[in-house]
Amino acid sequence: MELSRRELLTRTGQAAAVATAASALTPGAAQAESGARVTLTQGTNISVARSRDGEWLAIDLVTAIWVLPSGGGEARKLTDELQDATLPSFGPGGQIAFQSYRDGNYHLYVIGLDGKGLRQLTRGRYDHREPAFSPDGRHLAFVSDRAGSYGVHLLELATGTITQLTGVPDEAAAPQWSSDGTRIIFTVGNAAVDVVALDGTRERLVTAPAGTQVFGAAFGPGGQPSYTRMRPGLAELVLGTSVVVTGEDVFGFAPVWDGERVLYTADGRIRSRASGTVRDIPFRATVPVRTERRQHRTRNLTGGAVKGIASPVVSTDGRIAFRALNALYLLTDGKATKLTDGRYFDSDPDFSPDGKKIVYASDRTGVAQLWLRDLSTDKDELYAPAPHAQTTPRFSPDGTKVAYLDQDGQVWITDRQARRQVTPTLFQPGRPTWSKDGTVVALAAVKPFSRRFREGTSQVLSVDLVSGELRYTEPMPFRSIATRGDDGPVWSSDGKRIAFVVESVAWVVDVDAKGTFLGEPRQVTREVTDSLAWHGKETLVYLNNGRLRKSTLDGRTTTIRHGLTWRRPKAPDREVIRVGAYWDGEAHELRRDVDIVVQNGAVQEIRPQRGKADVDNSGLTAIPGLIDAHNHWHLRGRQWGARQGNAWLAYGVTTVRSPGDPVYQMIETREALAAGTLTGPRFYATGEAVDGSRVYYNFMRPTLSKVQLDLELRRAHELGYDLVKTYVRLPVELQRAAVQRSRVPLSSHYLYPAANLGMDGQEHVGATNRLGYSHTITRQGKAYQDVVALFTASGMSVTPTLFQSRALYDTDKSLVTDERTRVLYPPWEYERFVADAATQGTPAATASRAVLKGWVELALNVHRGGGLVITGTDAPLDSPATATHQNLRALVEYGFTPREALVTATRNPARWLGLPLGAIRPGAPADIAFVRGNPLADIKAAANVEQVVVGGVRHRVPDLLAPYRDRPQTFATTAALDPLPSAENRHWWHEPEWAERVCCDH
Repeated sequence: MELSRRELLTRTGQAAAVATAASALTPGAAQAESGARVTLTQGTNISVARSRDGEWLAIDLVTAIWVLPSGGGEARKLTDELQDATLPSFGPGGQIAFQSYRDGNYHLYVIGLDGKGLRQLTRGRYDHREPAFSPDGRHLAFVSDRAGSYGVHLLELATGTITQLTGVPDEAAAPQWSSDGTRIIFTVGNAAVDVVALDGTRERLVTAPAGTQVFGAAFGPGGQPSYTRMRPGLAELVLGTSVVVTGEDVFGFAPVWDGERVLYTADGRIRSRASGTVRDIPFRATVPVRTERRQHRTRNLTGGAVKGIASPVVSTDGRIAFRALNALYLLTDGKATKLTDGRYFDSDPDFSPDGKKIVYASDRTGVAQLWLRDLSTDKDELYAPAPHAQTTPRFSPDGTKVAYLDQDGQVWITDRQARRQVTPTLFQPGRPTWSKDGTVVALAAVKPFSRRFREGTSQVLSVDLVSGELRYTEPMPFRSIATRGDDGPVWSSDGKRIAFVVESVAWVVDVDAKGTFLGEPRQVTREVTDSLAWHGKETLVYLNNGRLRKSTLDGRTTTIRHGLTWRRPKAPDREVIRVGAYWDGEAHELRRDVDIVVQNGAVQEIRPQRGKADVDNSGLTAIPGLIDAHNHWHLRGRQWGARQGNAWLAYGVTTVRSPGDPVYQMIETREALAAGTLTGPRFYATGEAVDGSRVYYNFMRPTLSKVQLDLELRRAHELGYDLVKTYVRLPVELQRAAVQRSRVPLSSHYLYPAANLGMDGQEHVGATNRLGYSHTITRQGKAYQDVVALFTASGMSVTPTLFQSRALYDTDKSLVTDERTRVLYPPWEYERFVADAATQGTPAATASRAVLKGWVELALNVHRGGGLVITGTDAPLDSPATATHQNLRALVEYGFTPREALVTATRNPARWLGLPLGAIRPGAPADIAFVRGNPLADIKAAANVEQVVVGGVRHRVPDLLAPYRDRPQTFATTAALDPLPSAENRHWWHEPEWAERVCCDH
């Protein structure tokens, strides 16, 4: 059965079930009038400031500045949604300073208590954060990355003059003044508390004990340092050496001291404490939400022209090689010829300089290795075997060497006899390119602005193979290469130019022999441009929304025809599958002893057992195939190769949804899966997430204007995205424009104002956030009435991605040791998985049961309040397929019933996609997992998969393991020479992708 194009279900019916009594964390339920307005009485990770006269309080609730009487009451909103305002600080005359992300960087503003006199104080491409008025009101202390790391600065309000007090290598945060205005206290890297005098004299006051972090420093009584000290499961407000507050979820912002009385925020509330007596200061704030979302259509892929052309390259005589439909193709004079059989993952071809051979990566030996194909004889041979993955190869200009990347982002060069590392580990770098004389290799690499916040710009990294120098070059000031994949840099064959994509169009710059820019880049294309390759010295070949195109440097464009098409294969004939029991996706109990009749890829009938069955699974239970609603197939797609689809199926996952992938890698895989040329689940996805002025991951698309946003959304429409994800640094105005202009569902990392703009979902319980913390989950893993009320009233989905679920490996490592995991995971992935699981329950653990419990409680309160919780894992940042089950086990561990947990991985994500998946019923697609046991009684049984059916196509687990079982590398590897000097790690941001702090990253 082909999936019909269906409307995405609206969730208006959820609005009536706001913050029900089932929510232990949501006393004071929100009231939504006609689903349009929600009253908030608690705030998650809010800060508080007090006016100089003590009459008023200011808070930053749902990214706006609000004021209320100091005794509590109705809050009045001062800033609009586009201001994206946080961290208020009162000055004289009722002036309030705050930080705002309105223009795509953090800047400082002031506004009056009456909401008038809004004034912007800082500008530019650097961030200016966390303002604090001096006692005399003449200065603001703040932190900025304008000097290369976050340092404390002073802004003189009368003149606008900025003076730097601390600098490199600091990562300062949240400065606060002493009462006499002579000193400023601040935290450093969450590891210490320092104080600096206005003359620059500096002193360390506190060093965080091992295993703890410090936040929100302030001066307390007698000038003592006050701060919040945290570790998982414990947050304490400390004054000097004494703990003032414990047993509360203290939010970690600077408290306000008045003698022995302290004003702070914790447990979703504003609190005042003195002499052991605590008083909550109540507030009410009403915000609008949208409860009816546009009815989206999910694309029905049945066939057509191939758009998934991945990593095209051009030979000297004009032939083009690329990956499509899980195979490599050679395009000659408009005819595409298949070069590889598509059984494994063959990718990233490159022509030898004479055009007679191609080098490419293939996992046919079990892991990605370099292979060489003679185009005249069609003979393949291993090129230069290595014990690590070998991906994205590129021939040197003389054809004697190949540069490639390994799984850790290290660049290697091999001449077939030996290999040598030439860069340190890099975070998701792009494909290498060579200078004309072969002495320099260049590639795209990220350069962050600071340690404190990971985002930066994707620049040209040049590696001088003679001197050992590593040099970063911005493609243009404060601009990024579009993606660190196939968007450049690419050196021309004569070595005189480098091409790259910036803001979705191609640029070319003249360079010298070492790659030094000799002038300003000039724009070549004016249409969406991806995956650049040179054709001669004067023409670029590229991809434009699924078309192969070429452009001369003066802008004349033509389309290159390839003639490739694909179609979904015919569904299998009628098959009767006998099962001992089944769960239809809704019932509270299993139904026993039935035959499931499958025809044309759909469930035709479910009936009592009779006659002879074609498949006897009478010892098994049938459940709907699971849906993992958040993963990134190509974040490590080249390293995982064809294993990945088999792994998902082997654990009963029949549909996956990616909210971010390199666009043409995604389209190619989606077409290959739909065409049956690649084994795996159904794949619904988007391309690169639409980001703002700074980026981190290689598949984030820096978008700086509405003009460019239109290009991104046109790409999304013409390539048939299933959703669009807006990412961390995209300002609210562009997020709103994306909602207005998109034709598909949208998700992001933000709950509000997203819930009012019309976004459809939030990824993670509290994801990477431009604030550095989340307004939906605290550092202790807790959420309060505001979060639950907004989710349930608006109907926005939440995808928890429970990274902390790995804490459960302290008592049960069955998913780690399972044969499916051991066989289908690449060796290095499995080694890291085993090592991480082994630490759980020890002081070195990477996850916390205390934090996990809070995450699950948020999901449970949203779920039982009528909201939409959909299971996703962020794989491969968490472990593909196994993490889906570990998430379900974590949900059950902390309050969900097994049935409720399964609903989040079947019915709910199907509802989000607007598709009839996640159920076993007549007319539904036959996506079924056959497991041993009763998963409604024991959620662990859901992982006991022995067979799986996708669209009527049945797979046995042993068959999925067979291509990778008992496949040790039997070939000899090339020798490893000493690394070049350029491989020395001289920069703190050089680290492998897998080493990044994994918590709600995507």
